[in-house]
Amino acid sequence: MKDKIDSRDVKSSGGNRWKEFFQLGEVTGYFFRKKDPSRPNTFNIRAMHTINKISILMFLACLLIILKRYFFGH
Repeated sequence: MKDKIDSRDVKSSGGNRWKEFFQLGEVTGYFFRKKDPSRPNTFNIRAMHTINKISILMFLACLLIILKRYFFGH
């Protein structure tokens, strides 16, 4: 296990910090992934994923509205 952070690691990733912050790979991966046949496909699991997808979409929509109001006024 690495106890200290090497200063070269911090300096080299400084420019990519914002790029990494705004990556949406996890979000897009959640919406556009292949069905895994080894996972259970019960009603409860499907309902949970549907509710999660709706809540993520609502959050992103509200975030866009808040940003629009902040930059362009009401």
